[in-house]
Amino acid sequence: MIRNATLGSAATLITGTLAAGLLLAPPAAAAQTDNGPKLPEVLGVQIAAARAARTGIDWKDCPADWGLEKPIQCGWVKVPLDYAKPYGKTIDIAVDRIGSTGTKQERQGALVYNPGGPGGSGMRFPRRVTTKSPLWVNASKAYDFVGFDPRGVGHSAPISCIDPQEFVKAPKADPVPDSEADKLAQRKLAAEYADGCKERSGEMLPHMTTPNSARDMDVIRAALGEARLNFLGVSYGTYLGGVYASLFPTHVRRMIVDSVVDPSQDNIWYEANLGQDVAFQMRWNDWQDWVAKNDGVFHLGDTRAKVEAKWQELRNKAKAQPIGGVVGPAELIGFFQGAPYYDSSWVPVAQTWAAFAAGDEQALVDAIAPDMTDTKGNAASENSNAVYTAVECADAKWPTSWTKWDRDNTKLHEQYPFLTWSNAWMNLPCATWKAKQSTPIAVGAKRVPPILIVQSERDAATPYKGAVELHRRLAGSRLITEQNAGSHGVTSLQNPCINTRVDTYLLTGKVDAQDVTCAPHATPVAPAKVAALSLDHGTGSEWPAREELPAVR
Repeated sequence: MIRNATLGSAATLITGTLAAGLLLAPPAAAAQTDNGPKLPEVLGVQIAAARAARTGIDWKDCPADWGLEKPIQCGWVKVPLDYAKPYGKTIDIAVDRIGSTGTKQERQGALVYNPGGPGGSGMRFPRRVTTKSPLWVNASKAYDFVGFDPRGVGHSAPISCIDPQEFVKAPKADPVPDSEADKLAQRKLAAEYADGCKERSGEMLPHMTTPNSARDMDVIRAALGEARLNFLGVSYGTYLGGVYASLFPTHVRRMIVDSVVDPSQDNIWYEANLGQDVAFQMRWNDWQDWVAKNDGVFHLGDTRAKVEAKWQELRNKAKAQPIGGVVGPAELIGFFQGAPYYDSSWVPVAQTWAAFAAGDEQALVDAIAPDMTDTKGNAASENSNAVYTAVECADAKWPTSWTKWDRDNTKLHEQYPFLTWSNAWMNLPCATWKAKQSTPIAVGAKRVPPILIVQSERDAATPYKGAVELHRRLAGSRLITEQNAGSHGVTSLQNPCINTRVDTYLLTGKVDAQDVTCAPHATPVAPAKVAALSLDHGTGSEWPAREELPAVR
């Protein structure tokens, strides 16, 4: 779920024919309760899936500018824009794959991946094979690794809400308001953003829902020639997975959900974002404690209180005069929030800050300032944010009363100041959204194979209670808790207690008889000396490439 920019503040081989009886299989969606999909959508996805099964995917070498090397192949799957009108307008979903590396006897089908967001692209997933990521060697013997751009993302009928160069331009206004005038200015920006989404992408907006993305996944499953889906979803991808399991329980084979969104209907999405504010503060405090413990390296304070005071000093300096002319408080939050998100960001964020504190202003500017010449990257960032907004606004009905937004966020900011107002402004366009807003479906399934749930106890982006709630709703699921840890995206970390169970589940379908608690992965080790580092998670044994990480909300 990556928030590199926010609005006015800081800123993812057809193997056979479809199994006989697909069209006659009990439509799981029909079992949904009062807010479930209507019959036209149930029939629409069956029609689209049968059509995709007949057509398959015309796999070819990926376009050169997609950055996906051979032997990764790319293709398209056609889906209805509106599943209630399966013979109406269609859009093309971009997919890619790399074949399993094992023997014919070892192969178990395709493993489909979503990294989160909403707004994240899964197209880099096959690169976990080409880059030989050791955590995925065993799974890649059994599965083709399949990624896709969800509807509205990247190459799949991309949407937009604002000119990308305007979106990334810095500095933006300080997200923490000093006055009612500051709040009014942010409200104006949010309303203008909502208007821009309607103007630039209005036809897509009513259909940018999680249930529709889940239906797209079922069509992808059929196009791949798979009778049942194998799925790995991270962050928002866990909500997508939960919705899929609710709509299509008989189509689930193996499913891992990692860093879990609370799927409760009253949590999607307004309350979910308020909950993030609390959890981010907790993990921000954890990082500050670590920085203080390593004061001999960073010299930013030997207690959390001193590190926090240094942070406020930095914010105030950037507010008085943007650093390098482009780094204000909003840009600082966009950069520093990487530390609460991922342990892999602890060292580079602290080193960059320490270098600045020691007099190297350029280190901070280089790490944070937008590259206005990177038009492709800026367009991708804008698109990701547009999809994030469109999906969350379309999935649920949001409060329209500014009084409620103001009251809730003012109160939260008193105790949890790190992200509260930044988060509020990012989501405020949903208060004046110009397209249909749905009622979230009731996530839950009794007739599914065991689903594996993986969660760190102190996750900032997806608080722990979300994993507990999804576990309760999915009969037979198993929960692996990484105790006293807080990094987002646990399955990409080196922790044998978790890694071996993920492999066992993917290869055999077996889960432990009971839920499991694992010790935390290793805490990041501070370097011997300060040197500003780029925020790059690498492609080695411990961290996936940055573009494969869950999209930060």
